[in-house]
This record gives sequence, C-alpha cells and structure tokens, in this order.
Amino acid sequence: MKRLLTAALITCIAMMLAVPAMAAPTIKIGFNIPLTGDIPKVGEASKNAAEMLKADINGAGGLEVGGKKYLLDFIYEDNEAKAESAVTTALKLITRDEIIAMIGPNSSKQAVPGGQVANDNGVVMVSPWSTNPATTEDRPWVFRAAFLDPFQGPVAVNFAVKTFNAKTSAVLYDLSNDYSKGLAEIFKDLFEKKMGAGTVLAFESHGTKDQDFSAQLTKIISKKPDFIFVPDNYNQVALIVPQARQLGYKGEFMGSDSWGSSELMTLCGDACKGLHFSTHYAAAGATGATKVFIDRYKAKYGETPDDVAALTWDATRVVLQGIQNGGKITGKLKKDRKAVLKGMKQIASFAGITGNMRFDDQGDPIKCAVVVQISQTGKFEFRQSVCPE
Repeated sequence: MKRLLTAALITCIAMMLAVPAMAAPTIKIGFNIPLTGDIPKVGEASKNAAEMLKADINGAGGLEVGGKKYLLDFIYEDNEAKAESAVTTALKLITRDEIIAMIGPNSSKQAVPGGQVANDNGVVMVSPWSTNPATTEDRPWVFRAAFLDPFQGPVAVNFAVKTFNAKTSAVLYDLSNDYSKGLAEIFKDLFEKKMGAGTVLAFESHGTKDQDFSAQLTKIISKKPDFIFVPDNYNQVALIVPQARQLGYKGEFMGSDSWGSSELMTLCGDACKGLHFSTHYAAAGATGATKVFIDRYKAKYGETPDDVAALTWDATRVVLQGIQNGGKITGKLKKDRKAVLKGMKQIASFAGITGNMRFDDQGDPIKCAVVVQISQTGKFEFRQSVCPE
C-alpha cells in the first residue's frame, strides 16, 4: 500500500512539475528603429533608453493598469533607416507581433510613411524624434515627443541673426530626406522674410549616400555667406564640416536637432567644436529628473545620453500613461488599441525630461527648444531656451 501511495505521490508531483507556471500578463510595445543603416546610433540610443525604463517598471512588478500589473514586453525591429523598411517593420509589429502601441520611427524620412501605416491600422504611434509636420498631420493615431520644424526653423534663424550678426546665409541639405528638405525650405523662407529677398545666397542639395560635398561647398563658399545652415543627420555633418574647412571656409555653421547624436563628435572631431545647433535638451548642466536620467544612463551605458535617448524615454512614458488612462486591458487587441488612443487624448500635460509638454489636436507637443554649443571638450552645452509664443 505504501508503495502504491508513494508511486501516486511521485506521479502527482511529476504532473504538477510538467504544467508550466502561469506566465505574468504582458503588454507588447513595438519599437520601429534604425539599428543598422546610416544612423545606427539613433536606434541604439532608443533601445538603451527603452531597456532602462523597462527594467525599472518590470523590476517594480510591472505597469499597473485597471488595478492589475502587467510586465512590459518591448519588441525591437530594425528599419535600416529606410522609408520602405519602416513601412514593412510597422506592418510586422502590428500584424505579426500584435503590439498594442508603437514607438518610432525616429527620423522623419521613416516616420512619415510609418505613421501612415500606424494610422491606417488603428495603432497608436509616438515618434520620439521626427519634426516634420507630415508625420502627424490628419493622423489621429500618431503623436510625437519632439517639437516641429515650423517651430525649429525660427529658432535657427533668430539665433543665427542675433549671435552671428548674420545678414546672409546659405543652405546645404539632403534632397531625399523629408526632414532635411522640409526644414531647409522652412529656413530659407523665414530667413528671406526676415532679412530680405535673395539673402539666402545658395540653396544646395545632395543625396543621402553622398560622401563628397566639395562641388556644393565650393559654390556656397564662393558666395561668401555669413553662415551655412545644415539640417542634416550627424553622420553627414561629420563629413560636410571638415570638407568645408579644407576648402578654406572659416565662417559659422548652424545646425538642427539631427546633429544631436553622441556620435557626432566621435566622427567629426575638432572641426565641429564651437558650432551651434537647435535641439531638444542639453545634457550639460541639467538638473532634477533630467539629471537623474543622465546620471543613470551614463552609469549603465558609459556615455552621455543624446536627445534621441531622452526623447525615447519621454515618448515611451507618454505611451505608458496613455495605456494606464485607457482603463484596463481586455485581451481584445482592437478594443485595447482604441483604449490606448482614448487614454492618449486624456493627457492634458506631461512632465518630460526634455521639458514639459502638452499636445495639440494634431498630436504634436507644445514645448520649448534649446540651442546648444559644442564646447572645446566636445560637450553639448546649453546656450539658450526658446519657447512657443
């Protein structure tokens, strides 16, 4: 009898061990980011910030939604910094991975088409870094954490006119990049309205894959502008600025938020020291929650977080706030995605580490910009803050 009881007990225990433990419920959020391609540092910074935030929340037991805690499951997909890949990546995340919301794409070149996919499929998307108005325009499911180019344009114009005492300018931009082309056009229009017709002495373009900018720069330098506006990605800036110096240009440059990667100085070196650009936050001299984020990021990853990392932190937290505002997770994906949208619309204001913000009816944040100067030690130092009027 004892043998029978023992055998039965062993069998019972074996059966219990064979049954998998109930997995904690999860919330799946997709990240449509460039882990390869022209700007891999952008994808790396986004992933680093997201992983740090996920560890915080999961380490505390998960995100509380409707009185229940859910672990976060972040799914990272590489869009290769290509518009067409951003579209296929968005579709994969939405249909295959069944995400409840999407962070990214970052660059406007990918965010504009990616936003169309998100909107068409009824999935909330928040772009951390895109500044082109077309990303969110007439797309109720699409939001962003960055200010817009129509706001950034006047920041660059007014700062350059005042600081450089500039009366003329020139522009060099990437013709195939929606962000670069759009901001270049905005800048030209605003500068000539402020300083007079024809004061943009040269308006030159290049391709995304170009490595040699000597032809465009030669034309620009021959016009003797007071400064050159370059709304290009950091990897292109790191080629353009040294080439301009080699051609004898000793004047000023003004850049935009796409300069803000921590890799800029690694690639550009001394040639970029002393230059200015408009961006979303300045790490040097930060205080409060922003400094806490910076210190933790540096301790974890060994480098100062760039604006993409900080904006990804804010964008992800905004989405999590929207999920919580939605009330509860039902397990019915279409219904839950609609709840997230409803929750996003309820966010009256948000205290981000890149600044306080509130959203307008297009899903765009109303927030301040900053101008930074690259110090002689390669740090991005705060010069001034510019807020919407």
